[in-house]
Order: sequence, then structure tokens, then C-alpha cells
Amino acid sequence: MQIPLQVEEDCIEIETGINGLDEEGDSIHLALLAGSEPVTVNEALIQPHWKKAMEEELRSIEKNGTWKMVDLPPDKHSIGVKWVFKTKLNPDGTVSKHKARLVAKGFLQQQGIDFEEVHAPVARLETIRLVPLFALDVKSAFLHGPLEEEVYVQQPPGFCNKDDQHKVYRLNKALYGLRQALRAWNKRIDEFFANKGLERCAVEHNLYVKRNDKDDGILVVCLYVDDLLVTGSSMKHVNEFKRMMEAEFDMTDLGRLSYFLGMEFAYTDAGILMHQRKYFLKCFFYLFDHLRIQNLCSLSMTFLVSNAEEENVDGTYYKQLVRSLRFICNRRPDLSFAVGIVSRFMANRKKSHLAAAKRVVRYIKGTAEDGILFPYGMQIGELELIGYTNSDFGGDQTDRKSTSGSIFFVNNAPVSWSSKKQGIVALSSCEAEYVTGCNAVCQGIWLSELLKHIKMVIGKAFILNMDNTLAISLARNAISHGRSKHIDVKFHYLRDVMNKNQVELKFCKTKLQLADLFTKALSQGRLSFLRSKVGVEWAGEIEAKDESFGKSSHMTPIAERGGRQGHVRERNENTRLKDFLWGKNVYKKGN
Repeated sequence: MQIPLQVEEDCIEIETGINGLDEEGDSIHLALLAGSEPVTVNEALIQPHWKKAMEEELRSIEKNGTWKMVDLPPDKHSIGVKWVFKTKLNPDGTVSKHKARLVAKGFLQQQGIDFEEVHAPVARLETIRLVPLFALDVKSAFLHGPLEEEVYVQQPPGFCNKDDQHKVYRLNKALYGLRQALRAWNKRIDEFFANKGLERCAVEHNLYVKRNDKDDGILVVCLYVDDLLVTGSSMKHVNEFKRMMEAEFDMTDLGRLSYFLGMEFAYTDAGILMHQRKYFLKCFFYLFDHLRIQNLCSLSMTFLVSNAEEENVDGTYYKQLVRSLRFICNRRPDLSFAVGIVSRFMANRKKSHLAAAKRVVRYIKGTAEDGILFPYGMQIGELELIGYTNSDFGGDQTDRKSTSGSIFFVNNAPVSWSSKKQGIVALSSCEAEYVTGCNAVCQGIWLSELLKHIKMVIGKAFILNMDNTLAISLARNAISHGRSKHIDVKFHYLRDVMNKNQVELKFCKTKLQLADLFTKALSQGRLSFLRSKVGVEWAGEIEAKDESFGKSSHMTPIAERGGRQGHVRERNENTRLKDFLWGKNVYKKGN
């Protein structure tokens, strides 16, 4: 049986024998996962909901003036198009809509003839974590981008004009699938925002800010391809932006953000909880139904090597598994170190490496409902950017390189974290910590500039906590020359920003070093302690009510699982959905 392409892309290969299925049973099971999405155009045309979706897509193209039917010039060639079908689901698994997209076969384009530049910026995940409130979607966004090149496409399958079958469409604007489509759309929306007074951030090109001098208000817009994430100091500014966008583009107001890029958002009394339970169940639903663990990384994982005599494992299966784990660890900081370990053996994977990766899956299955908590309001006297950085020493058993780890908080919420093997072999723990500090400072400077642009942190050095006094001394003064003269010049950037008072290095005790989570294997007790400190909370069964949106769900309070603060703060019903960025009640009625 031929497995549909969608299944091959979305699901990890199932090993023969799992759940008692043979090879044929596995194929049938995978085929069922394809759902109701049609494989061919003819299959879609006989289903009313898919035919309606295709007609809606063509109406959008015609309404937008995307193309014009012409005869193909003798010295030009046309590009084929195809239909792509996707069933969009809500976070609870119910069908949201049936989407049919007409896509150009961009792989047939020739550079210099059909396109020139293709680059377009995309917002970083750190930025997305800072703006998780309202969502807007631009319908058929790529169809709004004007083309500078002369591009021709064939008529769409199933909707060819019988009287003009020899004719083609010349594109006035971009079509999905074209190599330059994203760039054309990004240029169009950037020009629109500039004309409307939104200022583009210099350090994050897909972040726009508009300030209101009358009430000292602020509006922040994050662009991710055709999706817009919006927040502001009051609902008045947010609603004005929505009306402005609807006047220019065909928009879908998704309301309060609940699902984005595999991330689910739960609104609780304590704050906004971001988790990925749906994505985990989608990828690993068939693995380890009864085997769950609470301790993530065993000591043996840190001693993994590529043993030539050990049995090899299937490369495709291993890469798919690790790829899915890496996507999850972008929302779960406690996974970063373990996933980083198994990612080092993508080219030469052995049976022990696969066993380590499956251990991570078992741990995730035991903590599938955990997520990151973004508290409401001001948790401290004023908003600060605070970072922690740490390193092991020669932890990699193959090349003896060290592992750097860092995490940054805004308002006690984690916004950026990293676990990465260093590119050099450090000669001492001081050097390893110094190199890690330099890498962390680079990220901290970028975050600091980003926060200053949206008026969260203004004119203040951020704090970076380290637990190595010698590394701090080396950053402050050029001491121990005999031991540090070989350190590459680029790592002395740490000393330069300290002299400019852009960062404040502070010593913290090892037991309070939160970056330990990203550099070494930990005991279960130590892991639980650091998880709670970095904001990883239990997402299951939390009570969430919101009268202003008219929605409610029944969940158990976070305090029953011993959350980071240990209790749910009592909050007035009118201020429970306070904006965690500025501590202002953007949801309060009357704004």
C-alpha cells in the first residue's frame, strides 16, 4: 500500500511490531492518519467542502488581481501549478476549516529569469514569546505581493477554460510556491506599516512598534509570514490596528491567541501557560504507552560516543525522532541538554543513541502537559532582563569540548535559552565559563536592544549571573595573562561590553545557578528544583475563565501541583488578564 505523502511528512516511522501490527497493518494505520484530505484533484472535486474551498481560493486570486489570462510569448516558458489540501484543526482536535491552496511549482523557476532575490526575514521564537496575546491572519497573504519579474503559470487543474486551453496566466502578484513569494509579501506589508506610522525594529526586522504620544500608549506587532501577533498597552490601540488592517486586507480575526506554530496557550489565574501537548500526542502517540519516567537525563547519556563496533540504526527514523524532539525543546527548556546530546550523532547513529532519544520521549510522555508560565503583571519592582550562564568542562567524550548553557528572563518568565557545544577545546573551567559568558552576552545584548525598542527595559544594563569567580575577574580585568593569552580575541567581547556598562556580571552560588539545567545530567530532585525555577509548570487541568471573551474551561489550579510560586495569586476579575509585558490591564472593559 502506498502511504500518502502527508503521513510521511507529519508522522515518525512506526517500527514493525508496535501495538501488535505487522507491516501491512502499519501501512493501513498510517493511511488512516491521512484523514479526509484528498490525494488527487478529482477526489477533491467530488467532495462539496473541498470543492467549495478550491472555488474560494480562486475567487481570492481573481479579487486580488493576481493574474491575467494571456497568450504565452514565444521566448517565455510557463510554470505548472498544483492544489494542496489541508484540514486545519483546533487545539482540541476538532476541524477548524478545510483549506485548498493553489501552489506554483517554484522548483521549475530559473534564477535570473523567473526570480532574483528570495530572502525575507522571519520573526525569531524569542520575539514570539514576548507577544503572545492576539492573533490576526491575512487571507491569501502571498497574493498581495507585487512581482517585479515576468512570470507565467499554467491554468489550475480542474478549472481549465475549455475555450482557451492554450492560454496561460501572467502573474501581476505573487502566488504561493514561487521562490520570491515571501519576499514580495514582506515588502508589501513593510511598506504598508511604514505608511501607517509603525516603526520597524532595527534588531528584529519583523517586529513593528507604534507609539501614541497622547496617552503614552504603545502597540507592538510581530509578523510571522502571514500571521500577525498583536499586543498593546490598551485594547483601544489593538482594536484600532485591527480596523486598519481589515480596511486594507482580507483578514481573519483569530481573537485571543490559543494556538500558534504548535504552541498552545492556556489563560489561567497565575498567567499565560504555553505548552505543546497536541504536538506531542501527534508525533509520539504510538510509543511507550505504559513506560513513563520522571528523570530526564541519566549519567550514562553524557558518556555517549560513536562506537564503530556498535549496531547501526535506521538513519531516517533517528533523524525524524530527533527533529521532532528539537522542535519540542524550543518550548521546553528542561529538554535542551538531553536533546542536544542525541543531536550530536545524526551522522553516525548507533543503538545506544536511539535508546537515549527514546528515553527523552518517555520523559516527555510523563510530562506532556507541562509548559512555560508567563506571569501577569509586575513580578518585581521594575522589569529587568536577567540571565544565567554556565558551562561544564570537557564534557563531550569524543572531542572533549565543553557545553555552554544560558537562559534569560523577563518578568520572571523565560524568553530565551540555549544549550550548545562549544567550538573550541577549553584548557580550563575558567576558559569554558568565559567563552560561555561571551556567547550569552551576545544574546543578552540583542534581547536588551529588542526590549528597549518596545519600551520594556530602558537604558539599563542587564544582569548576567555566573558561578565562576575567575571568569568574572577575567572579564573585568586583564589578569592571569599566562593562562588566558591563547583565548581568541572574539571572546574578549565580554570584557568590552562590561567596560561600556552594558552588562552587569554577578556571582551566584552553584546551587542557585539555573543554567545548570543546560550543561549536565541532573538528579531527579535537582531537575525538579530547576524546572520550577525556570518556569516549567504543569499545564493540565487548570481552571481558566474569562468573562470578557465568554469562554470557560474546567481545570485544576496550578497550585495543587506545587507551581513555581506555590500558590495562585488572588486577582480581581477585572484585572485577571493583565498584560504580562507592561503590567497594564489591556483587557479591562472601557479601554
